[in-house]
Amino acid sequence: MITALLTFAPVISVWWPQESKAQGVEAPQFTYDPFWPKPLPEGWVLGSVGSVCVDAQDHVFVVTRGDPAPKERNLATPAPPIMEFDNDGTLVNSWGNRALMARTPHGCFVDKEGNLWTAGNNDGIVQKYTHDGSRMLLQIGTKGVMDSADGTATGKALNASHTALFKPSQVAVDPGNGDVYVSDGYGNKRVVVFDRDGHYLRQWGRQGTQEETDAGVGGVFLSPVHCVVIGNDGLVYVCDRLGDRVEVFDKMGDFKRNIRIESKTAHRQNSENTVGTAGWVAFSSDPDQKFMYVANGSDNVIHILDRATGTVLSKFGRPGNQSGDLTDPHSIAVNSRGDIIIGEVPYGGKLQMWRAVKK
Repeated sequence: MITALLTFAPVISVWWPQESKAQGVEAPQFTYDPFWPKPLPEGWVLGSVGSVCVDAQDHVFVVTRGDPAPKERNLATPAPPIMEFDNDGTLVNSWGNRALMARTPHGCFVDKEGNLWTAGNNDGIVQKYTHDGSRMLLQIGTKGVMDSADGTATGKALNASHTALFKPSQVAVDPGNGDVYVSDGYGNKRVVVFDRDGHYLRQWGRQGTQEETDAGVGGVFLSPVHCVVIGNDGLVYVCDRLGDRVEVFDKMGDFKRNIRIESKTAHRQNSENTVGTAGWVAFSSDPDQKFMYVANGSDNVIHILDRATGTVLSKFGRPGNQSGDLTDPHSIAVNSRGDIIIGEVPYGGKLQMWRAVKK
């Protein structure tokens, strides 16, 4: 296995030395598992991984986009939209109908009842499925209909509808009351909340400017609003990806603070063709969620932060296409053991497991 050493002093590892800004807090360490997942069935190719999420049994759900690299398209079959792997990396189920699901699948979430939720950033829907995919239980929005001036994907965003979405990126379900939080995200610039039956409750957020973002104004987003996650602390963490920050709110949308994710690359051009540092958020598996992990697709690293303070403690990863390298890490998830699963979006994107090092 390849180990990325995450300590407080410069170290020699297969990656570059990992600096740390820790103040008496020891960052966790992770080891790349080259044997996870196991090879896909004959003739299947992964393509871009829109999202990864984990259920209560530590099974990993992988949402794929069906877009293999150009040279693979005539030689292989795109993997199904949804794949389920056990902790050992064995494929235990696969399902999905791309004609019925959102175009460009982007987010996934497993609720406390084991149902799978998905979103798609080139469509106007969020869907809820049974764990095995045998039935769709709920759909919010109408496929192909956007919350835009003309209802199309190219229309001006309205950021206002109680029933329509505009390119949602992710969904999170409150385990307490079943409320559904959607980062409505690539067309609109808002977080919109529905009840467990899909009825509109409230929303917050709007398109922001670079000046507002630099000034730390809360509740405004550049492009896109890329993730929404509910912490055990009862707060809502939202990825302002191009704004290089995670914005933190209470469940009513009142802004609490910014968590900045600084970049080493000059990516900020206020364009959807750029990446940004605050791509995806996940938390450590302890009840207090002491650590927060942020996927930085601009620098191709995973940041490790003290969740309570927002202090960046360390990071791991390096750019590249080899096993264990990172190329646009798009989404991350954490299982009950504290392992980190990473999905990448480029053609031929990788799916990786980084095991938590037990001390």
